[in-house]
Amino acid sequence: MLFKKHLVVVLCLLFYSCNQELKTTFSEVEITTETNTLVTVNIPKAFGNPTISNNINFEINKQVINALQVGEPNSATLSSVEESIHAFNNEYQTFSKEYPEVSMPWEAQIDGELLFQSDEIISVSITSYLNTGGAHGNTVIVFLNFDAQTGKRIKNADLITDEAGFKKLAASYFERNLTADSVLFKSDGFQLPENMGYVDEGIHLLYNTYEIAPYTTGVIEFTIPFKEAGSFLAFNGS
Repeated sequence: MLFKKHLVVVLCLLFYSCNQELKTTFSEVEITTETNTLVTVNIPKAFGNPTISNNINFEINKQVINALQVGEPNSATLSSVEESIHAFNNEYQTFSKEYPEVSMPWEAQIDGELLFQSDEIISVSITSYLNTGGAHGNTVIVFLNFDAQTGKRIKNADLITDEAGFKKLAASYFERNLTADSVLFKSDGFQLPENMGYVDEGIHLLYNTYEIAPYTTGVIEFTIPFKEAGSFLAFNGS
């Protein structure tokens, strides 16, 4: 009996130790450079198991780098957020010299938020606002979902176990929450958004500006409670 008790204690300690090693925590960090005057970056940074946290931080930083890319989206070749901030400032300096009559300075603000965290999944949002001298700035929100055990990014398709059933449920919520009549598809042509992420209340779906409607419509978003969506989801929301 004594041996069994010791074995139970050892197993519990090992289980606790493993959980502690996999536990990921987040702190908000501000990233800038000495010469930066145009860009504000405040994003969550993962700490804990080096492999898990490095995977998460790599994806978050990559999203910031892409957001600061001037020109073709997702074509950035820089390797750090600091380099991207520096490049953004340099792009503005070049632009202002070529077009001195344009007095409005460029602006970029990127904010990140930890939306949800469990033993299975971590969801983070990155909100980017850029104004490079146009009629108005542009805001883009991106959800990043991570496997909490590996830190690897989870594709939207891998969040769902039954796409057809989930689309039917999501379409009903979409119609219920839609206030504009200018979306680019009707209910029979419903498509899931590019961004889906876990929040405390359920799974949140978000269509960015221009994704399915004109700029004036703005962001379209809604949350499906876990009690209704849970049977279609690959990860437990509790």
